[in-house]
Amino acid sequence: MDIVNQLVATGQFTVIKQPLGFIKILQWVFSIFAFATCGSYSGMFKMSVECKNRTESDLNIEVEFEYPFRLHQVYFDAPTCKGGKPERLFLVGDYSSSAEFFVTIGVFSFLYSMAALAVYLFFLERYRENNKGAQIDFGVTCVFTFMWLVSAAAWAKGLSDVKTATDPERIISLISACNHEENRCREVHDPVVSGLNTSVAFGFLNLILWGGNLWFVFKETGWLAAFTGYPPPSQEKQPAPESFAQGGYGQDYGQQDPYAGTQGGYQPDYGQQGSGYEGGYSQGGPTSYSNQM
Repeated sequence: MDIVNQLVATGQFTVIKQPLGFIKILQWVFSIFAFATCGSYSGMFKMSVECKNRTESDLNIEVEFEYPFRLHQVYFDAPTCKGGKPERLFLVGDYSSSAEFFVTIGVFSFLYSMAALAVYLFFLERYRENNKGAQIDFGVTCVFTFMWLVSAAAWAKGLSDVKTATDPERIISLISACNHEENRCREVHDPVVSGLNTSVAFGFLNLILWGGNLWFVFKETGWLAAFTGYPPPSQEKQPAPESFAQGGYGQDYGQQDPYAGTQGGYQPDYGQQGSGYEGGYSQGGPTSYSNQM
């Protein structure tokens, strides 16, 4: 507990209020929603085959499928309505590649978001030191943005194929007994794929979050100053500010010094002050001294 308290005390939790940290929290949360809604899915649909001979009918044929959607391994038994053993049929398609790729990107996004958020909270100074941490973060964010684009698009196409492959009306056409008019085949329950639709939505939402976060991470890299083209400091002598030119020191240098004479320096005018220094030395000082003598 002491270690935890020290980490909490030294943590810079104000970064959470900034876009850099707040978006990272959203990425962490929505990546969980993305891979959880896809990876935990299991669905089922039902069909019924009513034969002319009612004793051979099967009114409750259940077909279950789940992640990672290797549908070619999913099978069910359907009656032939000919008095023999039921036939075993397999679904068509293997859509595990797009589903597993989508879940993998979601899991790695979750792990990286959690690690980056820990760095923001407890090692922000090292993260911004020499901009190396921010530059690495920017590169990884670019990779995840591209990966979310590819995985979300691939899984959206894969989900469309999964819906087609698990459509009960399409599956009924594969049952041989349903090709005879005397037999009646119908779907009882459609698969519920709302969770999978949500996973696709979360995938594209993660794409928006990671793409939008590129700007805020880019500002931390220090490359913005290079792209804006700020000129380097000039070596020429800079002119004096206007405040010094209009008043203060500039005004003193611009006007003539009243104490300055024709030859410069401090030269008081002894001739104009008859009662001052000249009168004092010529009349007051020496005269009084001679009379006292």
